[in-house]
Amino acid sequence: MRRMLYGLAMAVALSACDGTAEKAVEESAYVRAHDIRQLMLVVVDPQADVFWNSAGTINDASGEHDLTPTTDEGWFATQSAAATVAEMGNLLLTPQFAEGRGEDWKQFAKSLVEIGMIAEKAAVDRDTNAIMEVGATMDRVCEACHQVYLPGAARPAQETGGGKKP
Repeated sequence: MRRMLYGLAMAVALSACDGTAEKAVEESAYVRAHDIRQLMLVVVDPQADVFWNSAGTINDASGEHDLTPTTDEGWFATQSAAATVAEMGNLLLTPQFAEGRGEDWKQFAKSLVEIGMIAEKAAVDRDTNAIMEVGATMDRVCEACHQVYLPGAARPAQETGGGKKP
């Protein structure tokens, strides 16, 4: 009986070594709720806008308005937006979004993670100059990807009336 259990355990262990069981579990672990365009329109761009709109000024008929957060809640919203942008880069690396795309896709997604992490630090530090600088870099990272994967397409913020970029 002991030999039979040992043999069964070895068979299960060896079948797991070929990666098919792990891959099946990994693939079934994700449920894609949005296609890439929807994801950009309803998650990434609105969160990037929150970050971008946390520094600088806006001039309108009533004068100049500083966009810097003035409350802990405002700073937390800026930090949360940056963290969301970073984690969205990780989501873009999952098989649901990365499969069938080139190495450049992976690099764009990794760059989004990196710039999101830098953006989050700027928010935690409450450094408006850093937010302006990293916001401009974030915009360039996004635009570089859009030039390859959405050539000629309008920016989601333009389509939905989102905030102004630095």
